[in-house]
Amino acid sequence: MSYPIHFRKKILAKLEEGQSIRAVAQHFEINKNTIVEWKKRIEIKRTRPRKPSKVDDALRADVEQYPDDYQYERAARFGCATSTIGDALKRLNITVKKRPYGTRKQKQNSESSI
Repeated sequence: MSYPIHFRKKILAKLEEGQSIRAVAQHFEINKNTIVEWKKRIEIKRTRPRKPSKVDDALRADVEQYPDDYQYERAARFGCATSTIGDALKRLNITVKKRPYGTRKQKQNSESSI
């Protein structure tokens, strides 16, 4: 969680008034290391957007073409790790086909059990 800029400026203003880092940290109930980092850089660090995966479109086509293949078979075709295929499938919301509960055969009652 990042704190808003106005809150950071308020804390740094308290430091400029002459209060210690420890006293300000206790007053606002934040870690003193956080205040030290804010003194170095007041603006919020931005994260870079993640590059889109090259595997996604090809993997979606591969799943349509070979719906029953295992992840290790797909990984061999794509030349990547099995975990990469698993992560991409999770990102695409593609799950393993599951049998409905009602498909199991029910045990037939035999006359000897009566």
